Amino acid sequence: MKYNRRSFISFLGKASLGAIVVPPFLMSSGSSPTPITGEKIAKGTLERLKKVVLKSINPSDIDDLVLANGLHYHPIIKWGDPINKLDTFGFNNDFTCFIPLDDENPKDGLLWVNHEYMNPLFVSEYNYRNKNQKRTKEQVDKEMYQVGGSIVRIKKENGIWSVVENDPLNRRITAKTPMKINWDSPIKGATTVIGTLANCSGGITPWKTFLTCEENYDGFYGETIYDQNNKPQHKPSTYYNWEQFYTYPPEHYGWVVEINPKDGSSQKHIALGRFAHECCTLYELEDKRVVAYSGDDANDEHLYKFISSTPSSLKEGTLYVADTINGKWLPLDWEQQPILKQQFKNQTEVLIRAREASKLLGATPLNRPEDIEIDPISGNILISLTNNKPKKDFHGSILKIEETNGKFDSLTFSTSTYIAGGKETGFTCPDNLAFDLAGNLWITSDISGSSMNKKDNQYTSFKNNALYVIPRHGKDAGKVIRVASAPKDAELTGPWFSPDGKTLFLSVQHPGEQTKDVTNPTSTWPFDNDQIPKPAVVAIKGDLIEKMNKLHLLSE
Repeated sequence: MKYNRRSFISFLGKASLGAIVVPPFLMSSGSSPTPITGEKIAKGTLERLKKVVLKSINPSDIDDLVLANGLHYHPIIKWGDPINKLDTFGFNNDFTCFIPLDDENPKDGLLWVNHEYMNPLFVSEYNYRNKNQKRTKEQVDKEMYQVGGSIVRIKKENGIWSVVENDPLNRRITAKTPMKINWDSPIKGATTVIGTLANCSGGITPWKTFLTCEENYDGFYGETIYDQNNKPQHKPSTYYNWEQFYTYPPEHYGWVVEINPKDGSSQKHIALGRFAHECCTLYELEDKRVVAYSGDDANDEHLYKFISSTPSSLKEGTLYVADTINGKWLPLDWEQQPILKQQFKNQTEVLIRAREASKLLGATPLNRPEDIEIDPISGNILISLTNNKPKKDFHGSILKIEETNGKFDSLTFSTSTYIAGGKETGFTCPDNLAFDLAGNLWITSDISGSSMNKKDNQYTSFKNNALYVIPRHGKDAGKVIRVASAPKDAELTGPWFSPDGKTLFLSVQHPGEQTKDVTNPTSTWPFDNDQIPKPAVVAIKGDLIEKMNKLHLLSE
C-alpha cells in the first residue's frame, strides 16, 4: 500500500472532539480515554508544552529502555519483588491496566498485570536445550506460580509511583488458582477449573473488574485435536509439558477470565469462545448490554464479537465471527446454523471448538489479529494484524472496522486498512494499541526474538522492538513517531494511561529472552546487582507525555 500522509490525516476522521462515542466507564478507566471538552490549561503550562518537540528517536539495538527527549521512566515493580508477606510479582508481564480506588483521585489505585509465560531457564533452572536434563514436578510447580497475574495497589507520591507494601488488595493469581466456569454445563466434567495461563492482553468491565485472556494455552497442557472422523486425540504440548505431572484437560484453558480485584474471585467466560484470545475489549450499550471484541492471535485465524442479550452479562448472548470480505458478523450458534449441528453435539462444543466452527461458517482468515481498541473520536474499531510470514506479510497492518450506522451491536460492517507497517511508514509488527486523552494512537511492536537484529532480514533496520505514536493533531498529524526502544530481546507491551494522562504505564517483557546460559545473559536490564534480566512495569512521565495528552488543546 502506497503511504500518503495527507490522505491518512483525512482518514483519521474529522469528527469533532465533542462527538464522543466511548462509554463513561472507558473514559474514567484510562483504557480508551476521551478528550475532556472545555478543559482549561494554564498559560505558563501552555507555553511550556508548546516548546516540547516531538521528534522520532533512531532505532536502537542497545540494552536499555531508550526514550525520546522529554520522557523519563522509573520501574514500579519487577519480577520477584514482594507484593505481600507470601507472594512475589510474576514473570513476563504483558497487559497492564490501572483502576483508581476513587475516581476523584488518579494517584491511588490498583494495577493489574498479566504474566503471559515464563522462561524456565530463569524460573526453574530447566534448560529445554539440554536433552539430557529431566524435568521435575518441583520445577513445574515453580513455573506454575510465575504465570497468571498480579494485583498491586500503587500510589504516586512526590512524582514517583510505588507499590503499597502488604496492602490487603495485593494478591497473585496463578496456574493453581481455582476458577469457576460461567456456564450452565460442565467443561470436561468440571464446573471449577484449576488456574489460568498464557495471559496475554485483556480489558476491563464497566463494573470495574479485570479481564485477562488466555492466548497460547496449548503450550502448557497440549491440545485436543479431531481427525476426519471427528474423533478426539491428545496433541502433546511442544514446550512446557506440564501434562507430565498434571492431567488438566486442555479444554479448561483458552478462555477470557474475569478477576474481581476486591476479593480475587475469578471466573472463565465460556460464552466468549475458546481460542488464542489476545484481548477482550468491551463496549457498554445504552441499555447496559455489552459488546466484547476479541482476536485469535495465530496465522489465518479470526476476529470475534460477543453481544450480550441481558445487561452486564458475559454469559447470556451470542458469539459472532467476522466475515471481513462481505462485512458480516456470522453467529456461532448451534441452533441457527445447520452446518454446526452436523459437526458438533451442542452449543458448548461449538464454543470449545470455536476455531473449527468459524471455518465451517466461512469466517475470514486474518494475519494474527492481536490487540483491539475503540477509537474515542470516530468510534471505529482498530485491530492489530501483526504479520503472517507464510503469506509474505512481514510487517503487518492495522485493520479498521466501521460498524453499520455506528452501532456496536450491528451485524454488518465495512473494513479498510487503517495503516500498513513497513519501512515507508516506519513501524512493523503492530501488537498493542492505546489511545490517549487527545485521541492519539500509540502502538507497540512485536518482532519475535528469533527474527530481531538478524543480518539482512525484513526487520534488520528496525532493530529492537519499540513504542510508536501517531499524533492526531498539529503539524505532525499522521506521522509515525518512535518514542521508545526496548532493551535487548524485549517487547514493550500493555500501554495504559493514568486517568489524568500524566503517566504511561508500560510493561517491559522478556528482556534477555534469547539467553542460553544464565551466567551470560543477552540482557541485564533493569541492571540489578545480580545482573539477571527481569520483566518489569515502568511509569513513563515527562513533558512529552503531558503534551501528547493535551495535543487537542495545543492545536486550537
